[in-house]
Amino acid sequence: MTATAQTMIDIILGPARVSLGYGGMLVKDIPAERFAFRPHPTMNHPAFCIGHLSLYPNRVLDFVGRKDLMVERSGWPELFKAGVACVDDDGRYPAKDELVGYYTERHEAVLNALADVDESVLAQPNPVEGRFRQMCPTVGIAVNFMLNAHHMSHLGQISAWRRAVGLPSVM
Repeated sequence: MTATAQTMIDIILGPARVSLGYGGMLVKDIPAERFAFRPHPTMNHPAFCIGHLSLYPNRVLDFVGRKDLMVERSGWPELFKAGVACVDDDGRYPAKDELVGYYTERHEAVLNALADVDESVLAQPNPVEGRFRQMCPTVGIAVNFMLNAHHMSHLGQISAWRRAVGLPSVM
């Protein structure tokens, strides 16, 4: 068996592509009218999870010096940033197609951009001071966290939501 050297970019991109594919499978069969439904008051619904995850590709692009590729949606940070509570559907959330389309497009854009990032960028200090820098001291570790562990933790919420509303596993 021959081992091949993998770059940090490869190590980030492989699982990130899996995460994006899994996200697509999780939301594909959810009816649009149920996308912002909460079966329990402590659960985040798919609209919230996908909206929240849609904010992170721009953060990654900023971290790796590709602000030119950032595309922001007005009002979305106020709905979906960390610390904002998910609420029962009252019309404030964008439609499923808009959420999923933006989520997919932004993640594909960041994955394509990362393929061209110089490895030296990943070795730079995490630009966010405080707890996040302590947890993820370099740009590479922060990017890996945002595109993989963080991403999958919120997709796990959608997986649990699916079971709570009677939808089957996608795996």
